[in-house]
Amino acid sequence: MALVVEMMQIFKFSIWKAARLSFAFSCNRHFRAVKHFSTQETEPSQSASAEFGSEGNSHRHGSHHLPMLGLGDAARANPKSHPPPKSYKGLARQKNLRWKSSMRSTEQAASSSEEFRNLREDDFSKEQKRPVPKPMSIERTKGSEILFGIAPCSLAFSQSKRDFFQLFLKSGSSCARPVMEEFAQRAKARGVPVHHVRRQVLDALCKGQVHQGVCLEATPLHPRSLEEAEASRVGVATSLGTQLIWLVLEQIQDPMNLGAVLRSAHFLGVDRVVTSQKDSCPLTPTVSKASAGAMEVLEVYSTDNLQRFLKAKTEEGWEVIGTVSKSEVEDKVPVISCLEFHWNKPTVLVLGNEGYGLSSETRSLCHRMLIIPPGRTLQPGIESLNVSVATGILLHSICSQKIK
Repeated sequence: MALVVEMMQIFKFSIWKAARLSFAFSCNRHFRAVKHFSTQETEPSQSASAEFGSEGNSHRHGSHHLPMLGLGDAARANPKSHPPPKSYKGLARQKNLRWKSSMRSTEQAASSSEEFRNLREDDFSKEQKRPVPKPMSIERTKGSEILFGIAPCSLAFSQSKRDFFQLFLKSGSSCARPVMEEFAQRAKARGVPVHHVRRQVLDALCKGQVHQGVCLEATPLHPRSLEEAEASRVGVATSLGTQLIWLVLEQIQDPMNLGAVLRSAHFLGVDRVVTSQKDSCPLTPTVSKASAGAMEVLEVYSTDNLQRFLKAKTEEGWEVIGTVSKSEVEDKVPVISCLEFHWNKPTVLVLGNEGYGLSSETRSLCHRMLIIPPGRTLQPGIESLNVSVATGILLHSICSQKIK
């Protein structure tokens, strides 16, 4: 048992001695590195005096003459220049002092960085931040609508069929354009408030449509009642031999198609446009934009009984002309090409719905049916034209015969 205790003590002592030797070796290595760099910073006079002193000591002890040493070698040869610490405790004390000084410099840098950050946030951030613009709250008049686009708004001002409440113009460089200045002057002349707003506000007003920087709040435009506006001058014009053409639209539902039809009708000289009251697109701002403002100029009428209206026109001596595609040719009503039609009396041209065309009741009241001859053999599914395109071709074929 005593042998085991003695062996344990010897083992502990050997471990303790190995630890002290390794620590001393590492400390000695760091100390030599520090000593080497510190000796390079010594002045030449000090190194020379050290060298001279070492030479004198060597002669005094009777040693041989030493060769000329460099600054670093002289410093290493002279033990008085940088004496090593007497113990490892002194080295540890020096390392502790260096660690405290480095910690002190780190704390100073952190405090200065914190002060700079506070200075930046407190003194500069509030001045340099741009104020976020508050969303503009727009009060709308009950029952009003928003016209958009340069042509619809301009023609609405010139025709005076509506009441106007507010004009919205895009702020920025576009306001300097002559068109925008003209809009502002016309609105101020009518006593209409003018607001210069951002593009996002205009987008919200017209629900993402193409507004061209102009929106106008106004009362809606409705078709006039055909029964109330039935004019006695039609019979007078017929007796004078004047050529008249009315365009009748049965259940046109797409606002873009309706706008394009109104634009062609106005351009080609149609005297009146009549729509069926049932299942037809109303006169919306989208229709006005698609018509390039022609809806604001052209008189549009509506009837709740299209068949009764066509019968009345037939009794007055008008010719009712329907339209079909080549695949819809019937034997009950004569079908001719639009190039063979001769316009020699007042005419009513009837166009039907985008999907199924004219109803069977309306077809039975037509005197003749017109088709547009294709320029090639058509594939199944594309035998017909869009209703707005067909309207433009048929109206041009008829109105080009007008006696000037």
